[in-house]
Amino acid sequence: MGDTVDKIMQQWRHERPELDLAPMAVTARLTRLAALLERGVDDTLAAQGLASWEFEVLASLRRNGSPFVLSVGRLQSTMMISSGTMTHRLDRLEKRRLVARAKDLNDRRGIQVALTPDGRTLIDQVIEARLARERDLLTPLENDHQTQLVSCAGNSPAKSGE
Repeated sequence: MGDTVDKIMQQWRHERPELDLAPMAVTARLTRLAALLERGVDDTLAAQGLASWEFEVLASLRRNGSPFVLSVGRLQSTMMISSGTMTHRLDRLEKRRLVARAKDLNDRRGIQVALTPDGRTLIDQVIEARLARERDLLTPLENDHQTQLVSCAGNSPAKSGE
């Protein structure tokens, strides 16, 4: 009795027995696990009235610290999205009164985005709900394994290239 990945591995072993499938067995499970975790987090955000992109914007402002303000360009670069997409997102969040835009006093062409009091209240509630959900999702994984995963991710070659 196995999972879908076991079935895929079995099929490849049958068709190409000479292949070392060990990397695929790990990455396929990690990919599936990431999708399940993302779905669980997205459901939690939705229950709080937020889409994942809304959480990203609000969280970026909140974790930046007081006064919870970033330039549009800095927000855009942290999310790796186009300026048009950023404008659309900010328009929607501004309509909900979660963020406010103002001219940058230090740069005539720049715009600053500030977290409103309503936005701060919401993101503070949502981050707690998200972390609780993530804790629940990770319950089957022993603490030692969680620590090991964090350690491995922190030392990955991809991180040095970021």
